[in-house]
Amino acid sequence: MSGTASIAPDVEPARVGQRALWLPGLAFAAEGAAAATVVAAVADAAGVSLEIAGERIPLLGFTQLALVFSVVGVALAAAFRRWSGRPARMFVRTTAALVAVSLLPDLLVPDVDAVTRVTLIVSHIAVAAIVIPGLRSRL
Repeated sequence: MSGTASIAPDVEPARVGQRALWLPGLAFAAEGAAAATVVAAVADAAGVSLEIAGERIPLLGFTQLALVFSVVGVALAAAFRRWSGRPARMFVRTTAALVAVSLLPDLLVPDVDAVTRVTLIVSHIAVAAIVIPGLRSRL
């Protein structure tokens, strides 16, 4: 027997790194979803209609969509970490573009009053302001 044998199992660095991204990433996603919900709740309390074409957006709708798309962001970060030479740069560029695209429906959908549009845009930006820097710091 060799005196240099290790009792620790061989751990693949990529797996450890992926795990280190997913758990905090999900926490950032939850924080972003909470932020979107708070933005909507404050707007609702201030009397903003939160209606699109006469249909009210439920507060949990903000939570659910922010959480789902934030988890997509975590998956993108994991993919860039694995396959990109510059994962942080690619992640920020891609997610900034996706946030810009996500604002288009808020701007273009008819039958939405201006204050509701602003609330929707602020909710997107609140999520992005939490999730993007948080994930970038892990890349």
